[in-house]
Amino acid sequence: MRRLLLLVLVFALRTAHADTIYYSSPPALEDGRSDFGLTLLQLALARAGSTHRAELSPVFRQQNRAIAELVGNTGTIQVLGTMTSIEREEQLLPVRIPISKGLIGWRILLVNDHQRDALRDVRDLAGLRHVHMAVGEHWPDLDIMRSNGLAPDPVASYGRLFSMLKAHRIDAVPRSVMEIWSELKEFPELAAEPYLLLRYPAADYFFVSRANPELAEEIRRGLEIAQADGSFDRLLLAYYGKLLAGANLAQRRVIELSNPTLPPLTPIARKELWLTLDDLLKR
Repeated sequence: MRRLLLLVLVFALRTAHADTIYYSSPPALEDGRSDFGLTLLQLALARAGSTHRAELSPVFRQQNRAIAELVGNTGTIQVLGTMTSIEREEQLLPVRIPISKGLIGWRILLVNDHQRDALRDVRDLAGLRHVHMAVGEHWPDLDIMRSNGLAPDPVASYGRLFSMLKAHRIDAVPRSVMEIWSELKEFPELAAEPYLLLRYPAADYFFVSRANPELAEEIRRGLEIAQADGSFDRLLLAYYGKLLAGANLAQRRVIELSNPTLPPLTPIARKELWLTLDDLLKR
């Protein structure tokens, strides 16, 4: 981790007079995605020998707003890290190397602490259909869950998910195995449901404007180099390895969901770009 951060620092000093590109800020609730996404982007640019300097956007935008700004190429942000879908790949230019190596599609349910054992008897998708959940109305997860016979409430803002859960208006919020832990720190009255793991094929990518293919190619080339030399995996596990180890993934019942929103060009066949449960258990 220290060597990777040193590399990014050297890159930042070397490009002190370079063009600044902005990476879209996440929600105000900090869950490490901003640090990891930005650091991975900086690593990719460094590996590609780019003269761009990546910084976090100083203003948070809801995901749909960030996408609209990239589509319009307004110049306020140049790179967004988010989950892909057919619609998003039609609007934007994806760099088809999964940022989280598929972990964005591994979901643990966020529940109220005193209800952490309420789902101990849920064994399959049919049982899950009785759980009242909510997800962001602009997230691909909404269509994924609906296509699997689930009926989560669509919610306009990220923060409202937690207020609805605390008010007992819903039973659970599915969160990725990377996101849930910092949310638990923010809301100690909530808990990670201990028995289930929802899993569907999903990829989160760096996206840029379709008017900026040169930047997309730089990021792609840098990520490929980082993947080949191992620095991509080292960075990912430096951020999330301990959290994943503490999630007791091997003891959870896995409920597999299909994902009809996954675009046909998703590089599923490139096994090196995805993590499996066996991969995590070996580390």
